[in-house]
Amino acid sequence: MPYRRLPNTNRARLRALSDVVSVGRKYDDAYALAFPYQLLEQASLLLPSYNRKVTEYEQSRSRQSENSRGCSEEARMARMYVSHFIQVLNMCVQRGEIKAETKTLYGLDPENFSVPDIASDENLSIWGKKVIEGEKQRKLQGGVPIYNPPITKVCVYFDQFMDKYSNHRVLQENTSRTSKGIAEMNSIVDDLLLEIWNEIEKHFADLPEEEKLRHCCEYGIVYYYRKGERPEMGKVNAKTT
Repeated sequence: MPYRRLPNTNRARLRALSDVVSVGRKYDDAYALAFPYQLLEQASLLLPSYNRKVTEYEQSRSRQSENSRGCSEEARMARMYVSHFIQVLNMCVQRGEIKAETKTLYGLDPENFSVPDIASDENLSIWGKKVIEGEKQRKLQGGVPIYNPPITKVCVYFDQFMDKYSNHRVLQENTSRTSKGIAEMNSIVDDLLLEIWNEIEKHFADLPEEEKLRHCCEYGIVYYYRKGERPEMGKVNAKTT
């Protein structure tokens, strides 16, 4: 026997809610409706607001994804220049051209000649700022600028990266906010769908099983066959799990 299951995605919830509203509006006589009319009113009021939430969330995710793809090239160039600058700084220290303790201006350990972990965009944003500020402070103290690469060129690529990265952080926050909002609405939609579906099944409970399932499917209830069960085609709109 097929079993029903509440929707488990935003779009599936929206579709199920839309189905009960769409079918419910076809009945002029509230007594002919398979579930209480007050539940239809609740679903009708909830549908447009939930649809807006789903659309807003999907648009936020799409913008975040597009920006993330666009940010990759800026991040690659900034990562290369920041890494190169630190390597050249370390070589200057090793050659005795710059004192080892000067590395503390960049937030670097004077005894450690490896490049910090800048694989993540967050770490790149942190170390890029440290390197630029460190070189600024060293030059103010009379230090000879590093020319290969010059800090001005590092700044160009780092600033381009930070523009994209800052925008990406804003988009991430927007997506997180919309995700939290839709998660709160999902529990409301689930509770309402559960109540409506229970009422629909109760309404058709005295009918033969196949007829009952057919009427319930017309209201948008989705049924599933368990693995190994064979649906009778054309009789029940059910899916195989």
